[in-house]
Amino acid sequence: MTIMPHANPVEIEEYLRGVHYPARKNDLIKHARQQGASQDVLETLRDLREENFNSPVDVTKAVGEIGRR
Repeated sequence: MTIMPHANPVEIEEYLRGVHYPARKNDLIKHARQQGASQDVLETLRDLREENFNSPVDVTKAVGEIGRR
């Protein structure tokens, strides 16, 4: 099994500054893309479970769960 590299939560947080929460996954991806996020950041956001995120803490927790799936 190949493990895809993922961006770390700090890097992701940089590109999500200014997001208005609650936000959907697609909102996060769109915002990060507009901020010039790297492919690693965008791929990591795409790998998040589908749901609404109420705060940056929710996003950080979801990123941490990617590696444990």
